[in-house]
Amino acid sequence: MNSKEAYLSGQILLIDKPLNWTSFQVVNKLRWELRQAFDIKKIKVGHAGTLDPLATGLLVICTGKMTKQIDTFQGQIKEYTGTFVLGSTTPSFDLETEINDTFETKHISKSLILNTTKQFIGDIQQFPPVFSALKKDGKRLYEYARAGESVEIKSRTVNIQAFEITRIDGLEVDFRVVCSKGTYIRTLANDFGKALQSGAHLSALRRTKIGDFNVADAVSIETFIASLKG
Repeated sequence: MNSKEAYLSGQILLIDKPLNWTSFQVVNKLRWELRQAFDIKKIKVGHAGTLDPLATGLLVICTGKMTKQIDTFQGQIKEYTGTFVLGSTTPSFDLETEINDTFETKHISKSLILNTTKQFIGDIQQFPPVFSALKKDGKRLYEYARAGESVEIKSRTVNIQAFEITRIDGLEVDFRVVCSKGTYIRTLANDFGKALQSGAHLSALRRTKIGDFNVADAVSIETFIASLKG
């Protein structure tokens, strides 16, 4: 229902986040457009799970009273697809930062890649990336990292339900991962490289599912804005 009352009482919007947008920017944009479209002075808008700027895909956006459900949606199982590049690492574990080290890859075979995924199924320990929005002592980790300050990061237990390799093309490896809340796919890329006795970083990431929500049912920001004006 496309009305002022509907958005204030609470709606769930499935947005396909574009590359280079932060999740916060998407929320701000949609809030502004809703206020303009329906002459609303104030409306709650929030997202159920951050996507990095370099990731695309499903953002579950809640408006009005549905923002109370955000914690529930955030806790649901998520699915991602993307690409690892073998043989090199970056400080951020993705393309936000430049390559800082290279490794031997001649020993890496298709069977080694496929077999290594088995090490990451089930409950595993992960260290969040230093370039992340997690807070320590009131400051985000990426602020420490950009300032060149070292900070102690504790590992956390996450669960990987599925880790499937869908394409291998030279040093590029495409994957599909089904995982719990709190899983960092960038960290998985880095750890996967180590497990191959080499290195790896994330070059592309797309969130395809959150619980029963699917990116196939999501719309672009432009399409959503057009629907408000239609």
